[in-house]
Amino acid sequence: MKPVKVISFGEILLRLSPEWNKNSAALFVGGAEANVAAALGRWGTPVSYISKVPDNGIATQVLEQLESLGIATDRMLKGGDRIGIYFLEQGTDLKNAGVVYDRKYSSFSQMQPGSVDWDSLLGDAEWFHWSALTPALNENTAAICKEVLEAATRKGLKISTDLNYRSKLWQYGKQPFAVMPELVQYCDVVMGNIWAAHQMLDTSLNTVALESATKDTYLAEAASVAREITEKYPRCKQVAFTFRFSNAFTHNLYYATWYEGGALKVSKQYETNEVVDRVGSGDSFMAGLIHAQVSGMDAQQTISFAAAAAWSKLFVRGDFNLTDKADILKLI
Repeated sequence: MKPVKVISFGEILLRLSPEWNKNSAALFVGGAEANVAAALGRWGTPVSYISKVPDNGIATQVLEQLESLGIATDRMLKGGDRIGIYFLEQGTDLKNAGVVYDRKYSSFSQMQPGSVDWDSLLGDAEWFHWSALTPALNENTAAICKEVLEAATRKGLKISTDLNYRSKLWQYGKQPFAVMPELVQYCDVVMGNIWAAHQMLDTSLNTVALESATKDTYLAEAASVAREITEKYPRCKQVAFTFRFSNAFTHNLYYATWYEGGALKVSKQYETNEVVDRVGSGDSFMAGLIHAQVSGMDAQQTISFAAAAAWSKLFVRGDFNLTDKADILKLI
């Protein structure tokens, strides 16, 4: 296996963005954890992506796409019948109700616990990343998450998660807060937003104070919720939250926070009316955190780089952020 610093694990997906008036659809390779790996590969962080794909021509071409971005695919699992698909109108947010998933019976979702030697597959990497999308699929993928997190812990990897919530997942009878806390106990870094943390980890949320909708209130709540997470999950030392607000199809206001050692660091605030594609912005943020940390950046540099990385993705079509690191540094 090719030696790497970071391993990202989750379901590979194909995205179709129909343009009905033109009778055409753009096709993109995506999936939250693949998006993280793509950005890291672009910025020169040695990264491997683990998912499961069928042994067919489409999968071969997908893996070639990943390799072309600098992602090692030699740990990829093979088997099953199909790669999952999702349909999303170009420019729409994944949280928007417009997304339609077609991922039942995908190779990844059909994985069985106990079928992979995770200790061997993780090799000598330094960092393992996963997201809440994997345990959202079914009981088996939730159990597999626990297996791989235990293995990553045994091998001393730093572990990060993204508390990304999709209401159209989590359809197998379990609520996120019944599954996620057990998995988050293995994490050193937790990323998300204050509302997702409340939904997934049952953390407090001062809804009365938040009605004021001021930045000061949001930042105070970010510090409070992050502190609660680090107290509930002793292994977690770093918590990052994003704040994204949109009042029109192409509008976005954005800033983010990083909590470490009792201190809250805040990124620059960005605003635009020219959003091209919202998908993958949060994944670019996560990749920015990982890249910054493995590169030795301090807390303020980390949140500044991650927020700029997330921001830069809003102007790139497709799921992957192909923005150069030099251009991200210019945004800070």
